[in-house]
Amino acid sequence: MDAARALALHAQGLGAPPPPRDAGSDADAVYDAVERVGWLQIDTLQVVRRSQYVALWSRLGEYDVGALDGLAYGNGGLDGRNSRRLFEYWMHAACIMPLAMYRYAMPAMRRHRQPRGRRGEWLAQPGNRALVDAVMREARDRGLVRSADFEREDGKRGVWWDWKPAKIALEHLYNTGDLAIADRVNFQRVYAVADRALPEWVDRTEPTEDEANLYLLERSARALGICAAAQLPDYFHMKRTPAKALVQRLLDDGTLVAVKAETRGDGAADMVVHRDNLPLLERAADGDLTPRHTTFLTPFDSLFWARDRDMQLWGFRQILEAYKPRAQRIWGYFCLPILHNGRLIGRFDPKLERRSGTLRVKIFYLEPDAADGVDEDAAVADIAAAMRSFMAFHGAADLVVERGRPRGIGRRLARAM
Repeated sequence: MDAARALALHAQGLGAPPPPRDAGSDADAVYDAVERVGWLQIDTLQVVRRSQYVALWSRLGEYDVGALDGLAYGNGGLDGRNSRRLFEYWMHAACIMPLAMYRYAMPAMRRHRQPRGRRGEWLAQPGNRALVDAVMREARDRGLVRSADFEREDGKRGVWWDWKPAKIALEHLYNTGDLAIADRVNFQRVYAVADRALPEWVDRTEPTEDEANLYLLERSARALGICAAAQLPDYFHMKRTPAKALVQRLLDDGTLVAVKAETRGDGAADMVVHRDNLPLLERAADGDLTPRHTTFLTPFDSLFWARDRDMQLWGFRQILEAYKPRAQRIWGYFCLPILHNGRLIGRFDPKLERRSGTLRVKIFYLEPDAADGVDEDAAVADIAAAMRSFMAFHGAADLVVERGRPRGIGRRLARAM
């Protein structure tokens, strides 16, 4: 199990502290981190920095968040578009990923041209296809468009999340690949015609559906390090049943290799490793990849995308409770798991009070089962160092821990800091 955990963390860039970077090299480090995990989930919640920025901090430490924005949006809008190396589209969820992968998103774009469910019903309603065409013409004429550029004329609430019809049209055109996200202003999407927003070098040769899914399954295997065969499609949100035959093809041609791995409570389990990761698995088994990194993870971190692997390898159940009613929450609104030298040993529920520069931790947990056998004093010292970096990354000068478990852990953390 130690070797499986070590390989999984190494593959995700979470096995060791980041090496020092030269001044001005943040953009390359950010790109390499995104390329390594494949795709980076975007989320709107911002009790601390948004998830996409925290996921990179977990791997890079303190860095210039503008480096991610620059890679995804150039200098804003259509300026500097040839410097873009990342783009936004759907993968595990709404994600940022390398433009080198753009062609493998194109089959999904084609599917969205004939949407199903509510979007299909909306598109079939009288006048809505004409609205889509009109919004596309506006984007061509203006260059950059936002939802705010279109006024409501129907006097009604929108179909989803109070969206107005033009917003639904913009999203449809984004889903089909006709529009791309050219910028973000206060996190609001700015759209442009994809032909203008994408650098000329981007390969737009569309693969078949199977070719795209085989590529994404292979990328998932590299990024996960080790997992059950059924967990591979979880990484990019493909349904497991249609993925089975494709996973078997990768096993048959030797791209994936079946292995046995120790798991929590179940003994040896059948898992798969990408053939290129076999030397890393051997190094992990020899103790050469022993994890030695203490950091905090966003609830949306790609480490958790393989369903149930958190329990199999770490005995830790990652749960996001932000969308639960307050009375049903066990851990807190936006708990960040604590990774310490290969173990997930706890979590804490933070809120950044931006005006006062205070990081308020509503509750801080070290979990006895997950932390069994861990030197607690050493762990607290390492967590304190990670917390100092986390606060600096957020521009916070003060830390307040309201409650802790075990008792007194908040005071011990404060003393260690």
